[in-house]
Amino acid sequence: MLGPRLRAICDLIVPTAREGIGLHAYDGVVGDLSPAGVRAGLARLGGAPLADPHDEAHLATVEASLRVELGELEEHRRNPLLHISNLDLANYDRAYAPPEERAAGRRAHLACWPDAVAAALEALDRVPRHVAQGLLGAAEGLAHGLDPSKDADALAAHQRFVEHLRRAAAEGDPHAALGGPALARLLATAEATDVDLARLAEQADGERERLRSLLASSCEALQPDAPIVATVAALEADHPTADGVLDEARQMTGEVLAFTRASGIVPEHDGECRVGPAPPSRSYALAMLSPAAPFEEDGPSWFHVTPPARSWSPQQVDDWLAVFNRTRLPAIAVHEVAPGHFTHFRFMRRAPSAVRKALHSYAFVEGWAHYMEELLLEEGFRAGDPHYAAGVALEALVRVTRLAVAIGLHTGAMTADEAERRFVEDAFIRGPAARSEALRATWDPGYGSYTWGKLELWGLRADARRAWGSGFSNRRFHGALLALGAPPLGLARCALGLG
Repeated sequence: MLGPRLRAICDLIVPTAREGIGLHAYDGVVGDLSPAGVRAGLARLGGAPLADPHDEAHLATVEASLRVELGELEEHRRNPLLHISNLDLANYDRAYAPPEERAAGRRAHLACWPDAVAAALEALDRVPRHVAQGLLGAAEGLAHGLDPSKDADALAAHQRFVEHLRRAAAEGDPHAALGGPALARLLATAEATDVDLARLAEQADGERERLRSLLASSCEALQPDAPIVATVAALEADHPTADGVLDEARQMTGEVLAFTRASGIVPEHDGECRVGPAPPSRSYALAMLSPAAPFEEDGPSWFHVTPPARSWSPQQVDDWLAVFNRTRLPAIAVHEVAPGHFTHFRFMRRAPSAVRKALHSYAFVEGWAHYMEELLLEEGFRAGDPHYAAGVALEALVRVTRLAVAIGLHTGAMTADEAERRFVEDAFIRGPAARSEALRATWDPGYGSYTWGKLELWGLRADARRAWGSGFSNRRFHGALLALGAPPLGLARCALGLG
């Protein structure tokens, strides 16, 4: 099923291979993320070129990206998320195989924890303070549900890992910046394109102003005589309770699936998407999709929503739930479910080659889902209701702020506190949600890719409309894009015959 070059890549990204790609030969296995293990894995990359030029370019891009991320920048030494993902057991909760099979994989995986933690402690000698602070909760959540009487060795290893991160959270380097050249190289190599951070920052500024105009017009339609801040505050106050947020997410999932299937916005649509709480080890994200992966037997995908922690104060709970207000939640469901990630992964299951099924560009995957949020305005979703347009604008303001913050933090132009204020002032989020968004930039430097990918896809669509003339339709364009899987941004234009 996999050639040697693709197998060598998967050996370096074991958690993604297991869950995101669906290669369950990796069940019960951890990647060797020790310094020596990573060096050995990088040395195995490369080999004979593939026959298909696009697949070859896609595969070579991922190899080059891993050499930068793990070879040049040594992210396995500064970013605990790589090790958290290596330990994470949440994969086995998905119904991709019979329960006894998944339980056996989970037991084998858990038995690997002491070795994986030993490799993590050897590797993680450069963890910045804010990176550790941003991921400590996710690391602690890894042990949720373990039995001290049966899992003593794993729990002891987990405790060593958590203590290591606690020390880094208290004593680590206060400067988390990669540096501008490193960030530009990381992004450019991953997406097979040139990256000018100054130009990207200018694009972010322009997009923010466009989105604020969209928000202003939506708020004017909702409350003509009120300031935007007051209208947004009223919209955010209209949110589900902590006990009701999952039920409302289920209702929205049904609505966006029905609209996508009826609209014909993509050539076909199938599959089942369920809604449930995010696993504790993934509490760093407000919402996410866990899809039926391309190489596994078909089964339900999961739209995971993170409820507020029970230990939080009433104000913290209210701040967190404000993100899931009834104005934003439809756009979140479009992004995570349909025609966003769930729809996209249904097509990746049908991709025509192993490379296109297995290797997914961050900027393309997130850009596609984000692009769809606003495209549904054009398609008439909730036509005439300014709440949806306001929700699209508010969600997009979060994403464009991520792009600005990622560039600001990693070039050293912005502190974590300033980044948090940007989310409060520009994206209308507050409390622990704003802090979580700001700290995410330190361990996810590519999270500006949501906006970057969206803007690139809008540009591709404009070029396709010009090139195809009367033969253009959204359905045709989306079908051609999805047939590529999730290619690096720099390869999509040529693959579509657009230059």
